[in-house]
Amino acid sequence: MSKIAVYFMPGLAASATIFERIDLPQEQFEIHLLEWEIPLSHESLQDYAKRIAEKITHEAPVLIGVSFGGILVQEMAKFMDTRKVIIISSVRSCHDFPRRMKIAKTTKAYKLLPMRLLLNLENLTKFSFGERLNKRLKLYEKFLSVRDLYYLEWAVEKVIMWERTDIDESVIHIHGDRDDVFPIKNIEKCIVVKGGTHAMILNKYRWLNTNLPAIILGTYHDNKQEDASVIIDKQAINNI
Repeated sequence: MSKIAVYFMPGLAASATIFERIDLPQEQFEIHLLEWEIPLSHESLQDYAKRIAEKITHEAPVLIGVSFGGILVQEMAKFMDTRKVIIISSVRSCHDFPRRMKIAKTTKAYKLLPMRLLLNLENLTKFSFGERLNKRLKLYEKFLSVRDLYYLEWAVEKVIMWERTDIDESVIHIHGDRDDVFPIKNIEKCIVVKGGTHAMILNKYRWLNTNLPAIILGTYHDNKQEDASVIIDKQAINNI
């Protein structure tokens, strides 16, 4: 039996090393890691997605994307046949964005973000921001590999300005209930990972390693209490 090709796309500016703890059964799955490339001048998200999709060398692969990588794999799926598209800590439409991102889109406030700070995370960690923030900055320093200013400005704009309004119901969405970038109260439907933050690809890898095979194969059951997860919808979470 041939193995299932699974392609992983990291989050904004992140290296594929964020998947270093993801371990799928080797007798069933073949893991391939994608990396961000510097966009061409004035390149649209659709054209960029098509260019990255050309790196896929297997028929009907599984595409898994984290955060902005989740947005990208949904765009890539337009250019190929896929077995499954799975997004983690991401969104399936612009309606899932939190209010602050919708305001940033309307006001263009995202253009005022100090992108150059992300190019100098080493210097930021030298200042006293508090133990929790410094710990997060050091984590970002380890996994953020793309320090190109043009890429950062391009990527933030493409996230904020993403225009998809209709959810593709075939896209499987895995989301943490403590995600502070894309709060779960705004998410339409997903598999919820209890205690999962926006960085759960790093600290909930055991849950992912346990459940991703079944999710890919279509045998995952949301009524498994030991999975510590449930399927929820927006109406249900808003009533909590």
